Amino acid sequence: MAKPIMAKATAVWLVDNTTISFKQIADFVGMHELEVQGIADGDVAAGVKGFDPITNNQLTQEEIDAAEASPMHKLKLKFNAAAVGEEKRRGPRYTPLSKRQDRPAAIYWLVKFHPELTDGQISKLVGTTKPTIQSIRERTHWNISNIQPVDPVALGLTKQSELDAAVQKAAAKKAADGEVMSDDERRKLVSTEQSLGMEAEPKIPTAIEGLETFSLADDGDDDKEDESTLVDADSFFNLPKGGDDEDEQP
Repeated sequence: MAKPIMAKATAVWLVDNTTISFKQIADFVGMHELEVQGIADGDVAAGVKGFDPITNNQLTQEEIDAAEASPMHKLKLKFNAAAVGEEKRRGPRYTPLSKRQDRPAAIYWLVKFHPELTDGQISKLVGTTKPTIQSIRERTHWNISNIQPVDPVALGLTKQSELDAAVQKAAAKKAADGEVMSDDERRKLVSTEQSLGMEAEPKIPTAIEGLETFSLADDGDDDKEDESTLVDADSFFNLPKGGDDEDEQP
């Protein structure tokens, strides 16, 4: 059931200006009966000014009279078209002025790291327009050379839960369309917590690593060959001792 605006102040006014029971007032304003009794005793809502529900188009005098005449009568909030509010506006969310300059960086990040997201999803996440997203996708934005990708969650433009939900929705749509996803795309399509918990993928040895191993093996063989052919310097230069003395003997 709809509740009146400024419920506590309305309860104060009804307690002070009518003979409606505490139970009836509590049911109308959405409070506990003891709270309403506390208002009457001065223990609750001290200093709160009463809010007239009649002049503020929330109750009619006939409705109050009926409630005073019958303790079983439940007060009904008067229908007010202005209080219902307008239909939820479709389109990009409102972005505060202080954060609007960060939107291009957030769009660039989403386009770069989550290309599976549609322009409509990006528009809802960061509160932008499709022409702006398209210009960043095609790198025709007037300031594209100065835009650096930044996570929209870190910028405060969206919540992590909203981003994860959008990514998961894009993954489900891609799977339904029968498109094949690469391993990198699968890692991007999981939530942040799941991604952090995933094990690192084994790396395939590169050609350089193979060459390094081969060169090391060759070096080992060369060392062995060098050791086998190494000549002792002392033995190489060791001349027969006393040779000259023998020639000088008479």
